[in-house]
Amino acid sequence: MDRRQLLKHSALAVAAFTFSRDLFSREAEKIIAVNGFADFIKLSSNENPHGPSPMARKAMVAAVNGSNRYPGEVTTQLREKIATLYNLTKDHVAIGAGSSELLGITSLYAALQKGNAVAPDPTFRLWMPAARKVGLPIKLVPLTTGKVTDLQRIKDAVDAGTKMVYLCNPANPTGTVVPAAELETFIKDMAPKCVILLDEAYTEFSDEPSMAKMVNDYPNLIVAKTFSKIYGMAGARVGFTLAQPQTTKQLNNLQPWANAGASAVSLAGALASMDDKEFTRFCKKENQKARSIFYAALEKAGMPYITSHTSFVYFDSTPYGKDVRQLLESHQIVGARTFEDGTKWLRLSVGTVDEMQKVATALNT
Repeated sequence: MDRRQLLKHSALAVAAFTFSRDLFSREAEKIIAVNGFADFIKLSSNENPHGPSPMARKAMVAAVNGSNRYPGEVTTQLREKIATLYNLTKDHVAIGAGSSELLGITSLYAALQKGNAVAPDPTFRLWMPAARKVGLPIKLVPLTTGKVTDLQRIKDAVDAGTKMVYLCNPANPTGTVVPAAELETFIKDMAPKCVILLDEAYTEFSDEPSMAKMVNDYPNLIVAKTFSKIYGMAGARVGFTLAQPQTTKQLNNLQPWANAGASAVSLAGALASMDDKEFTRFCKKENQKARSIFYAALEKAGMPYITSHTSFVYFDSTPYGKDVRQLLESHQIVGARTFEDGTKWLRLSVGTVDEMQKVATALNT
């Protein structure tokens, strides 16, 4: 059976059977098996191991039949629903193909103002190469000794030419958070001077509040969020920003077609997933359980780690005395990688409870 036939049969199977939490993962496993990776545990990209919610899956399959039409009405419904969640209006919301598209558009918006950007280091860097190519130099600021974003050093790095400050909170790859009160003070001080692009991809895994509540007071504040993480829709590519309407309009002007980056199927899934509160609660609790298993394994192996507020853990493999990445890969677990040259600090995504038990066994045998 060739790949096209396999995908056709998979699609028919999805349409034919009732929906369960494992349905889509079973179909994915069939495709992965063709490529020879069926037995691997992938813990590299901070993906939600539980997949989209049952309600999202059902809505996505139903939306396939209407995919011959442009999904403008569904886009508006999603913008309205997001706005209601944050006590804003739909004009505060821009939709993109994942939040990474919108991070890129915001950096382009800053680049057009002919200046520089400031960001912590290490941090989420996916948007940076394109930003530099369109003329936005980026000044990188080291973290504190505790691997936390150093807001004072960020402030010190801002100059008259700074057009954007990028912050990821909770932070990627460290999993640390800047406490809400400190972050609010920073926004109040800096937002009048330049764009503050606040990446909140992982907020839902923590107990920290979103800074969306400050959007109405600061036209330079842009909060980026995503359906890729807690909602388990990384492959569906739906993200959004929250900003004042005039700022949102300027971001929309940099999109080839405003708010049209996400597909009809993806939008339907995002819309439905917002109603599946039980699923997001489940994902947060399971993430906490799985993280605890990993913490215990790291402690037993003598590896320091940073308490995480996200779906991944950052740890120092130096005392372990073995190549952690190579060891895990020998147990068919992939994903451990470094973000700091010259160190042995590694990030590993948190999988299911069962997957993290397998990680623990691999580290402690």
